[in-house]
Amino acid sequence: MPDTITLHLTDPDAAEALSLLAAYSRFLTVTMLDDAPNPIPLPLPDAAAYRPPAGAVLVACISGQPIACVCLHTLSPGLGEVRRLYIAPQARGQGLARQMMRAIEDQARTLGMTRLNLDTNAALTTAIALYRASGWADIAPYTGHPATHWFSKAL
Repeated sequence: MPDTITLHLTDPDAAEALSLLAAYSRFLTVTMLDDAPNPIPLPLPDAAAYRPPAGAVLVACISGQPIACVCLHTLSPGLGEVRRLYIAPQARGQGLARQMMRAIEDQARTLGMTRLNLDTNAALTTAIALYRASGWADIAPYTGHPATHWFSKAL
């Protein structure tokens, strides 16, 4: 029987969150090459924004090992932003990204958010396809470089 994937909320300064965010930063550097943002500063200087009631960090584990994360923070009353969806290479292709997005949307509802935004880069084609297939709509830019695509979803 395959190992069960478990999802749980964690603190943005927890070791599991920091290790996944560092891996995500390395992934962006390799995937986006010249367009990559600067490495994510860790610990996050704005960690409080990712703690309830303003936000959340969701981690997925398999056999106790962290394999995925996604972050959420408040942009304005009722409006949140999804950030830093990352799935470790060994966990890709199993629908985990879709599961993580559904779970963070549920968490946003719990925190009283009624709409979510996110941004991404053209190099992240799989992410763009996921967002569009999951009901996210293209919107006007609300952030700058290196974002090239912006999405929103009513909850």
